[in-house]
Amino acid sequence: MISIIVPVYNVAKFLPQCLDSILEQTYQNIEIILVNDASPDNSLMVCEFYQKKDPRVRIIDKKINEGVEKARLTGLDA
Repeated sequence: MISIIVPVYNVAKFLPQCLDSILEQTYQNIEIILVNDASPDNSLMVCEFYQKKDPRVRIIDKKINEGVEKARLTGLDA
């Protein structure tokens, strides 16, 4: 299995294109870890939509923004 970590912060506008691209890959044995880094826009709603759409999507919803590096590390810990 391959884990794909996607840090999420203020990207609601671009996130569907990113996730659609990942989900359309031919290799299916993946998990997608979305790390919402306390994003103030609708990014979490987009993440939740994709989580309902595909069981390979997991969300980690951080309550405090710590930046992209810590978001990636949070995803690695998961």
